[in-house]
Amino acid sequence: MKIRVLIFALIVCSSSVLVPAQRLQVPQVSQKASVMQRIGLTDVSVTYSRPAVRGRKVYGDWPTSVAGEATLDDQNKRPKDAVLVPWGHVWRAGANEATVFATNDDVLINGKSLPAGRYELAAIPTKDGDWTIIFNKDADQWGAFNYDAGKDVLRVPAKASWANDSAEFLTYSIDNVTEDSAVVTLRWEKAVVPFTVKVPDVSAKAMQHLRDVVAAAKPDDFQTPGAAATYAKGIKMMDDANKFYQAALNATEVRLKTKEDFANLRSKASVLFAWGKNDEAIPVAEKAIAAGKADPNVKPTDIAALEKRIADAKAPKSGN
Repeated sequence: MKIRVLIFALIVCSSSVLVPAQRLQVPQVSQKASVMQRIGLTDVSVTYSRPAVRGRKVYGDWPTSVAGEATLDDQNKRPKDAVLVPWGHVWRAGANEATVFATNDDVLINGKSLPAGRYELAAIPTKDGDWTIIFNKDADQWGAFNYDAGKDVLRVPAKASWANDSAEFLTYSIDNVTEDSAVVTLRWEKAVVPFTVKVPDVSAKAMQHLRDVVAAAKPDDFQTPGAAATYAKGIKMMDDANKFYQAALNATEVRLKTKEDFANLRSKASVLFAWGKNDEAIPVAEKAIAAGKADPNVKPTDIAALEKRIADAKAPKSGN
């Protein structure tokens, strides 16, 4: 019997060594949520916990005078019937852990620079609607209980407005998205507090990314430089577009040296058509069609599509 007990104990001990301890989690009253938006090539996100109003008074004056702007978020120290978010004091802008704002690139918040990184997102609300949005280095603390203004990376003013309807749960949204900006909005109870995130030099960052990716592409990969050329042409970066088209064309030539079939000839013709070199593209496309008609594995619809492209290229331009 003792031997069996000893063996069981050894199995339990071995299992505890092999299986890593898991972090204890229990359901939270204020559920965790996140919202993310890509702006250009920059990912911006807010991760937060969502407190509910539950019939309580959210915003207002604290029942006693408290000097400075120190947080009063600790519910264990909150006087009975006190507001959840007092005017003039740092609020964690959520519940539970710190609300986290993250960006993988430098951005502008309401026109002011914020370096790439993870930040605690906090706020100082005011009765007149002139709020302050805070980005603090200490993104991994609980709430804002140990908030240190010396770790602030950025503070920006934000104008709050008051909606007619009440939002029961705190919500962050990212809307009004453009090619280089978006608006993050905090909404809880009747307060609506937006701030703008702008990514400077989106096109320049995108072009550098494309140059790097095209340079690293495989010799027979014509699709990567072809897609890069399309983007560069769209923003009128023609020097780069021409280099990308040439790289795509070179890749099709590598493929053709391996096998001169319908697919590879069509790829070369497609690059030339996209580049605007119709006079060079048409004979290649015609050669592809001939190869396709001789190959029973080529779909007639693919051949017909290429024939239409030739016809479109030969058609007189409007106004001529």
